[in-house]
Amino acid sequence: MRTWAKAKGYTVSWRGRVAQEIIDAFLTAHPEVVEQERTFEMVHATARTPGPSPEDYAWEGNSRFGDVYTIVFVRGLDEHEVLRRLGAADEDIRLIEDGDHSCPEGPQIVTVRRIGDWTVAVEDCGWRGARRETLGALSRDGGEAVTVHRHDYARHHVAYAVDGRLITDINPGFPIDRWGTDPDRLNHHLRELGIDPTAEDSVDNPIPAALALAGRITGVTINPHHLHRPILGATL
Repeated sequence: MRTWAKAKGYTVSWRGRVAQEIIDAFLTAHPEVVEQERTFEMVHATARTPGPSPEDYAWEGNSRFGDVYTIVFVRGLDEHEVLRRLGAADEDIRLIEDGDHSCPEGPQIVTVRRIGDWTVAVEDCGWRGARRETLGALSRDGGEAVTVHRHDYARHHVAYAVDGRLITDINPGFPIDRWGTDPDRLNHHLRELGIDPTAEDSVDNPIPAALALAGRITGVTINPHHLHRPILGATL
């Protein structure tokens, strides 16, 4: 919608609320969007079997994460190597304090923490860790990487890579929208969360569902304690 509005000469920022006149104009120009919305069935993801659940992330909406962030779970690399493969120079790796914040057009803060067999990187207000080439770098040489990307003004997604290959990339708000070398690899996890991967349903809690999906792949459930600072990280 924002891209369309800019192309049509509207003044619109990439963040914040879109003016109602722009929404109305977009929907008038794209009546198929309205028709599609009428045909979607909204579902609420919730755990059907033991394991990580969207309910485990009830705290996420009021956390320091914000409305744009990326979390990457990496198996096979320590904290420093994850930061390097995300693009950090050794001299930029340091303890990140509470006063350190990412800037929309400037340096990005990434923090890392070891949880079990996985290194978890949290990228404030950024999406470097969501790029296909980054997932390839983080998972190469027999590793695994899972990323959850929240972007309230674009598209959320959760992706899984193994040994440098993107296995599947899923839109958690519309899970039938997925691709990769094996896009159906995680379907059993989706079903465990009450999501039918063959249905054109819209999930009304996509980010908790994505984080729970990542938890079922990795065995890691993030809680607010894991966000406490100071913590190792870098400014990219």
